[in-house]
Amino acid sequence: MPHTIEEAKSGRAGCRTCRKPIAKGELRFGEEVENQFADGGETTYRWHHMTCAAGAKTDELRATIAAGGDLPPIPDEQRAELERLMAEADAKKPPPYPHADKAPSGRAKCQGCGETIAKGELRVAYERDIERGMSVMKGAGYLHPKCAAAHFEENGTSHEDLTEALRTNTRDLSDAEMDKLFSEV
Repeated sequence: MPHTIEEAKSGRAGCRTCRKPIAKGELRFGEEVENQFADGGETTYRWHHMTCAAGAKTDELRATIAAGGDLPPIPDEQRAELERLMAEADAKKPPPYPHADKAPSGRAKCQGCGETIAKGELRVAYERDIERGMSVMKGAGYLHPKCAAAHFEENGTSHEDLTEALRTNTRDLSDAEMDKLFSEV
C-alpha cells in the first residue's frame, strides 16, 4: 500500500502538516507510514491537504502523481498550482552534498585544518556523522576549498568526482566565485 491520493471520505481527517480539517470530497495526499498501534508490518496513512503536501512532502507527492494508477484525476489548474508549490519548495531545500557556498558567519571551523572559516569566505559543505551522546546523527561539515581535495581523497573520492559534484550541486555562486573555488580545490 504505497502513498496515495484520494477524495476525502468524510470531513473528520486533519492535515498532518497544517492541522486543519480536510473537507469531505477534497483531494488529499496519503503518506503511508507504519501503524504504531499494530504489531508490525501493518501500515496506515497520514493525510495532508494537496497544497500542504506540495510544500512539505514534495518528493513523495511528485512520485505518487508520476506513478498514476487508480488515482483520481487532478484538475489542470490544481495540478499547475501544485507544480508551482513543489518548485518553490525545491528551491528552498539545501543543495545536496558536497556543495560550495559562502560562510554566513565566522563560527564554522574547517574539519581539515581546524582553522576558522571567515564570514563571506568560500567553503565546501559535506555530510558527516555527528555523535550526540549515545546517538549518531547526520549533519554538515565544512572545509576550506584548499583542504577539501585532501579530505575527499582520503575518504575515497577522486578529485575529478569532487569537482563534478561541486559543479553540479553548488548554487548561488557567481562564475568568478566558481573559478576561484576550482582554482583552490
